[in-house]
Amino acid sequence: MTHTLTIEYQDDLLFRLGMNNEQFSAEAKFLLAAKLYELGRLSSGEAAQLAGKSRVEFLFSLTQIGVPMSNLRAEDAATELGFALHE
Repeated sequence: MTHTLTIEYQDDLLFRLGMNNEQFSAEAKFLLAAKLYELGRLSSGEAAQLAGKSRVEFLFSLTQIGVPMSNLRAEDAATELGFALHE
């Protein structure tokens, strides 16, 4: 099942941003997906799907908005490294 989120805005917003409706919609979806990924609420694959991008494209796009590609916490990274070193 799919759902739709509607955000109301005026034409002057598009003018100020220098975007058309499709560009604004794509950016809004990306920014929402990026924030949910940053907060750890979505995996990179889930966030990429929400943003309408491939996973690799999504991850590389994060640097444009100052979001790290990896959302692992320090303790999670240490655990992952521990598993990798023991295999």
